Amino acid sequence: METAAPSDALPVTIVPRWEWRTFGTSFGAADERLAALAPDRVEESDEIYLLALGSDASVKLRGGLVDVKRREQIDDRGLELWRPVMKHRFPVAAADVRTVLETLRADVPALTREAYTLEEVRDEIIQPSAELRAAPVHKRRVRHTIGGCMAEVTEMTTAEGTTRTIAVESEDADRVIATVRELGLEERPVVCVARGLKALVGFGARRYAVIDVGTNSVKFHVGERAADGAIRGIVDRAEVTRLGEGLDDTGRLSAEPIGRTVDAIAAMADEAGRHGAEAIAAVGTAGLRIAPNAADLLAAVETRSGIRIEVIPGEDEARLAYLAAKAGLGPRFAAGAIVVFDTGGGSSQFTFGRGGQVDERFSVNVGAVRLTERFGLDGVVSDDALAAALTAIGEDLAALDGRARPDAVVGMGGAVTNLAAVRHGLATYDPEVVQGTVLDADEIDRQIGVYRERTADARREIVGLQPNRAEVILAGACIVRTVLAKLGRDALTVSDRGLRHGVALERFGA
Repeated sequence: METAAPSDALPVTIVPRWEWRTFGTSFGAADERLAALAPDRVEESDEIYLLALGSDASVKLRGGLVDVKRREQIDDRGLELWRPVMKHRFPVAAADVRTVLETLRADVPALTREAYTLEEVRDEIIQPSAELRAAPVHKRRVRHTIGGCMAEVTEMTTAEGTTRTIAVESEDADRVIATVRELGLEERPVVCVARGLKALVGFGARRYAVIDVGTNSVKFHVGERAADGAIRGIVDRAEVTRLGEGLDDTGRLSAEPIGRTVDAIAAMADEAGRHGAEAIAAVGTAGLRIAPNAADLLAAVETRSGIRIEVIPGEDEARLAYLAAKAGLGPRFAAGAIVVFDTGGGSSQFTFGRGGQVDERFSVNVGAVRLTERFGLDGVVSDDALAAALTAIGEDLAALDGRARPDAVVGMGGAVTNLAAVRHGLATYDPEVVQGTVLDADEIDRQIGVYRERTADARREIVGLQPNRAEVILAGACIVRTVLAKLGRDALTVSDRGLRHGVALERFGA
């Protein structure tokens, strides 16, 4: 796209610059720090940004010019490398209009003119296109120099509202990171101008990602909320990393499970970026609550991926799971006493509620990974070993004893969804089939009987069972069966939604 400049082109200095930018109404300590400095420059301008559904390239029209920058790279810290590729004066040659549209990954219509004025670009190309939108913006920019970087706070006003954005730029990526940290902004998401403006004016959809770091698996969700409020899932999957492997024996997270988990999270962060997620929320659960060296994992993830994992209390984990289950299962669970439980690798969360009201929530340190290691449930299991495991689970779940029988029980988490997938014989996991499945006690007992008679390798041949869950599925099934027995119910409803969906609802409203 770096073509020979026509006669109406202005010289463009091809110097790519690293940029860190975020949007918000307030930037806390950074606002105070910059307000104490004399600005290098204060400018006000009226510009038109050309926004596209398929690209976040920066295309703005101002002062009779079309100014185009292309994002060439996102590094592992989230910094974006932007390169100027065009600065032309109107009227713009048809070939250059084509270049702009290709940069925006928009369809190129028949270009019947040799050159286009601003008005002709707007009326003949932008307005007829569902992929493009012209957004007039009034900008007030206050620029400073700090840490060898340009730091600029901009107020942007459109017909739909006003927002603020702060950017730190330099040719030196390390200087940018150092300045962002100095300003206390490192926890904020990186959002480029085009994406921030699209969110402000309601053009296109907003995407977000959630990473749930559990004791047995890391779950990953990318969702999208359209401007009209409609929600759809883009990615929803789990990767078994066995972070809690050996935790019961040593009391600590081991280096190899930490490494596997860090690798999985890094890959998920990269995938979130490829899908255009504007923010990532990451939470950690039981394994990270328990392990005294959990900080090793947290630091490794932040260093590798720039993601800060929030280790949440078990009570919050239970509340968010309840929120996700209620939203996912709909009006049939709108009334009556409901128990929602989520059993994971290191703990199980319980929430008691009625309709939309939560009455009680708690977490119990009963998880499939810990029980598997404690009782050797990863292969063929004797009658005595199975009885001992069930007795221990019953004792550990004593908090469920003596409670009134609920009107419904909803189960979620890897154990429950795998039991449902095996029941349906799903060679390929289908969340729409699993969601709302009713699992009765007889089916759970049947599966317990199948798992206890097989080695882990033999379990992997069972259609519907994720291969990486072969070692822990028996323990998970025993937990589920015990929960049903203690609550006096003979069946549960499966929710494919989980903690990650509850986090998405609470953090991103989606």
